[in-house]
Amino acid sequence: MQTISEKNKGFFKDVYQVVRLIPCGRVTSYGAIAKYLSTPKASRMVGWAMNSAHSIVDVPAHRVVNRNGLLTGKMHFATPKTMETLLQQEGVKVKDDKIVDFKEKFWDPSSELKL
Repeated sequence: MQTISEKNKGFFKDVYQVVRLIPCGRVTSYGAIAKYLSTPKASRMVGWAMNSAHSIVDVPAHRVVNRNGLLTGKMHFATPKTMETLLQQEGVKVKDDKIVDFKEKFWDPSSELKL
């Protein structure tokens, strides 16, 4: 069984804090979160954090997609359709596992938040 190092726990906690700030009906990307956290090459690590977030009730993991708006994390939810359903309940349109109006729905923490 793989364990999360203390350093990674701190990074994951930071990721979750950012994800909690994503407004309802908006989405962001793994890379945008990594960039905001001053670790622009750590988008994959943001993905690992999100894979571990599904049991944390107050982290809206469904609002984090890849840089093209694809629901790449959908397999880590209760069912493959859960992520899409949650987004659609917030008014985010999804077609073929991709956010329809990604540019309009995209929330960039680097421009929306102050460090």
